[in-house]
Amino acid sequence: MAEKHQKEEQRGVELDSEQFCCSVCLDLLKEPVTIQCGHSYCRGCIEGCWDEEEEKKGECSCPQCRETISPRPALRRNNMLAEVVEKLKSTSTQQASPSAAPVCADPADVACDFCLGTGRRKATVSCLTCLASYCPTHLRSHHSAPVLETHQLVSATIPLQEKMCTKHNKLKELYCRKDEQLVCSACTLDEHSRHKYVSVSELKKEIKRKMVSSQKKIQVEVEQREKELKELSQAEEKLKSCAQTSLADCDRIFADLISSVQKRCGEVRQLIAAQERTAVAQAEELQLQLLEGIATLRRRGDKLEELSRSDDHVYLMQVFQALSTSCDSPKFPPGAGPQRSFRDVTDRVSELRQKLEMVLKEAWPRIPATVSYVAFSLPPIPKTREQFLQYCRPLTLDVTSNYPYLRLLGNHRRMRPSPSPYSAHPDRFQTFPQVLCREGLSERCYWELEWHARTLSAAVAYKDTSRTSDESQFGRNDKSWSLECMATGYLFRHNDLETAVSGSCCNKIGVFLDYKAGTLCFYHVADPMVLIYKVQTTFTQPLHPGLGLNYEWYDVGVFAQLVKLWN
Repeated sequence: MAEKHQKEEQRGVELDSEQFCCSVCLDLLKEPVTIQCGHSYCRGCIEGCWDEEEEKKGECSCPQCRETISPRPALRRNNMLAEVVEKLKSTSTQQASPSAAPVCADPADVACDFCLGTGRRKATVSCLTCLASYCPTHLRSHHSAPVLETHQLVSATIPLQEKMCTKHNKLKELYCRKDEQLVCSACTLDEHSRHKYVSVSELKKEIKRKMVSSQKKIQVEVEQREKELKELSQAEEKLKSCAQTSLADCDRIFADLISSVQKRCGEVRQLIAAQERTAVAQAEELQLQLLEGIATLRRRGDKLEELSRSDDHVYLMQVFQALSTSCDSPKFPPGAGPQRSFRDVTDRVSELRQKLEMVLKEAWPRIPATVSYVAFSLPPIPKTREQFLQYCRPLTLDVTSNYPYLRLLGNHRRMRPSPSPYSAHPDRFQTFPQVLCREGLSERCYWELEWHARTLSAAVAYKDTSRTSDESQFGRNDKSWSLECMATGYLFRHNDLETAVSGSCCNKIGVFLDYKAGTLCFYHVADPMVLIYKVQTTFTQPLHPGLGLNYEWYDVGVFAQLVKLWN
């Protein structure tokens, strides 16, 4: 019975053996200690973790539950855990079932050095003192013989030959920090002399401390990713709900438009029908008057015919005088009829249709463009100048668009006033000293401007923006956006609407365009970047960067240029 009880006891220990492993080094506990939150660790492992935490954060915490422990407690050996671990070590050779078939070593496994024949078993442990690897059967002597209990045992993960110095045939027990490689004690006397070393055990502790730190970072990153995943899922649900709401709203708006047009169509039909009835009634009344006049005239004609046959001259003169007076019947000029026809109504309706089509043509491109911007694939907005520079691209000033008295220099990246004008060109700005770049942008792009003048216009514009009228100045029309940089501050202008922007003026301006997101940002170039003004809109054509200057001829050193950010 005692033997049976002992076997049951051992079987229970075997089942719970993983509970007695340190969560830092993942080995059985060595000199186990229990901290105040209830978790247990090797004394060396937890002290190493706390040393690193105190150096970085000035506090201690549990590597598993992260409960903060302050002040740092004095650690004491957990005797009960130590006894259990010792019992696990003494019975480790009996963990494999006696009835189980021996596990033969594969070519990738470490084979037991004491198994004979071709069917050598897989080694589970290597002894760094004996420099040999053992299967569970041949390892028993290391747990039963007192003289072998002090040997250093490690898991047999790689062959011992790889842990040996090929030059001196000794175990690599040291780590050379300068050459970053494992060496034996004999190597320290020749090629690695005067180098700094650390023992393999110390190296292992350092690596495990770094592993703990990495595990914490990974855990923090996992939590952050899980938070982002949750937020993304919520955003997805919100997007679906918003899409359904937008569909319903658009259906209602278009239905209202159709209903409004149909209502106006019905009103026009009613107006035409009513006016037709009125005009027809008027025509019928005039027709009756004409018929009555015709009948009167015929009666008078008959009387005159009858009178012409009379020979009584007195009677003839009396009756003729009465019949010759004008009658009161209405008279109508030749071609009499309505002054206007219903064709004029058709022309007015056609004019309405043309205006509606023009409004639709102007407004419609913004609708599909706005729909296409709704996406999760847009990268985050840059924060640092280094991140902004990832979106820089070569830009050049267009020599056919510059104001005639602006000279382009430096591979068409710099401009300054010039007394001699450029030749005429249909794309040239005629009224204001400004210029566009040749490149049209429809993606993300970042560029920087340097300037010295009374005012700089940092702008973007469509290719077909006005070139000759008073509205051709950047920001004075609906096809350009401009930030006016002055000594006293900033002024943003679009479609001739101005917005004062506070901030101290600088001689280097950064411009970031996110075309798909409909975002245009102006920055004070610094570290970190300082946002001056942000525009949120919908772009329907590629945008060309633009520069404008305000100066007097006697001003000295006036210029503006694109900063070369690309190689």
